[in-house]
Amino acid sequence: MFRPNSSLRLLLLIFILSFCINFGFSQNNSGKFVVVLDAGHGGKDAGNMGNNYLEKDIALNIVLKVGEQLEKYEDLHVIYTRKTDVFIPLDKRADIANKANADLFVSIHCNGVANSAPSGTETFVLGLHRNKDNLEIAMKENSVIKFEEDYEVKYDGFDPESPESYIGFTIMQEEFLDQSVLLADFVQKQFQSTLNLKNRGVKQAGFLVLRETYMPSVLIETGFLTNKNEGAFLNSKKGQNQLSEAIVDGINNYKNIINVKALESELSEYRVSSSDVLEDFSSVTFKIQLAASSRKIEPSPQNFKKLSPITRYQENDLFKYLFGETSNYLNAQTLRDKAKAEGYTSAFIVAFNSSGEKISIKEALNTRDND
Repeated sequence: MFRPNSSLRLLLLIFILSFCINFGFSQNNSGKFVVVLDAGHGGKDAGNMGNNYLEKDIALNIVLKVGEQLEKYEDLHVIYTRKTDVFIPLDKRADIANKANADLFVSIHCNGVANSAPSGTETFVLGLHRNKDNLEIAMKENSVIKFEEDYEVKYDGFDPESPESYIGFTIMQEEFLDQSVLLADFVQKQFQSTLNLKNRGVKQAGFLVLRETYMPSVLIETGFLTNKNEGAFLNSKKGQNQLSEAIVDGINNYKNIINVKALESELSEYRVSSSDVLEDFSSVTFKIQLAASSRKIEPSPQNFKKLSPITRYQENDLFKYLFGETSNYLNAQTLRDKAKAEGYTSAFIVAFNSSGEKISIKEALNTRDND
């Protein structure tokens, strides 16, 4: 069996390090980290009009400021769903991000309720509604589809005003739940540390625009226009500048930590492939993680693009969904590539010992010396 000598391994390692650093681990072919910025509402859809402010204008102003700052980074590419006061259907917004093979989708909005007291920022990821307030916010934001022709057909009979419609949400976006929560948390921490606004936290709700995207995605509610003081802040140039700076810092913090994790992953993959792992591991089972969901979904092929077999296990508050089963690491890599080809672009290999306990890939591969 061929095994590269130490000098060759070092050269390969240097090449991979250089490749990873220069190309930023982007999902796309441009070599840049692609961020799609989505200004909520627009055109005939004014959005929230608390205290006579226009959400569509404020959201656009913040997005343009965020984009202007991000465009200064050479390793970043920014795409806008709109840069003017035009109406863009929700599915079109997501389609822009999907076609760009973006690394992030960030939708920016302003909150508003009947009560003028609530205030603060909150960032949403896709998921089941934890409470009535989250459902009401999602219903309000999703109601924009009524401006679209044939929305019942386009969104498979989805009714934004029916709570039952939200039960049928797929877990496609929840494949990226962990990354979306990470980004949302970074944004909220920036709001909290740099602005005198109440931190309402990271939440889950059924936003259509997030459901349609195939990358880590968040919807940011930058504050309440219906709150007199906060509405004035959101409508001011100073407020929009501060909010945009916080969002930029949150995105950069996310990008930096994701790049570090990607580098560690690439080096781990190199160490394995350079050793030409062909043998089976008698005490280890490799599977492919497709998704992490807060919902308990039936692990059947029809729910996972007919991939089979599908298994499920629970880790803390999340249900993890796995595809395939093999004791050969190279076969596991093939299974992972198959999952990615079916649209699970963040699929990765996980390992379990003979007792069914999850172990690290490094630990799993080290067992070969003991087999």
